[in-house]
Amino acid sequence: MMTDIFGLGDALAAREERGAGDGWQRAQLPQLQARNLYDSVLTMPREELSHKLPPAAQIVVPEGASPLDGTVAGATTFFGSVRPNIVQSIRAFRVSELAQAAADLGQHFLYANCAHCASKAEILETIATEFLFPKHFGKNFDALSDCLTDMIYKAGPQPGFVIVLEGLPVAQKFDKEAREVLLDVFRDAAEFWGERKVQFRVFYSFA
Repeated sequence: MMTDIFGLGDALAAREERGAGDGWQRAQLPQLQARNLYDSVLTMPREELSHKLPPAAQIVVPEGASPLDGTVAGATTFFGSVRPNIVQSIRAFRVSELAQAAADLGQHFLYANCAHCASKAEILETIATEFLFPKHFGKNFDALSDCLTDMIYKAGPQPGFVIVLEGLPVAQKFDKEAREVLLDVFRDAAEFWGERKVQFRVFYSFA
């Protein structure tokens, strides 16, 4: 059963119009069926996860090997000590593995490469395109916050989120202060979902 947040017609039109923005996921991760927030929220069944995870002590992973094996237990081990609601540097994580872990957990996977952006407007446009935000997205930080929190919360129970913001720049029209404000929007969203017991992990890198 589909949930219509913004109007199914608008969502499907946005999907068709901005479908090219999902190209990275289709080209790089075809086997993962990477989730897009606004596609998934319309089609994902509203069922709570019923998986029974084994105790962490029972999961043994060879040193240097990825624990990802297509299971919830493997994805849980992969995230290890990463808090369920956090905004942090991507560090040694690989985008493809983060997408795999999100898929194994049944969570939304969202990816935006902002390395080509030179201004706040371009970054927000890139995020809106890649995440398939509704057409009426206001392209400001308040609108971004609303799209990441209340709009999705109103759609019903959510399975969790894994988000990658790659190549965040420092430019004349997007300085370090603006970059921190952007990350604060995601930090506030992580706190919002944490209060509702929904995982919300954000990984970022700088250009």
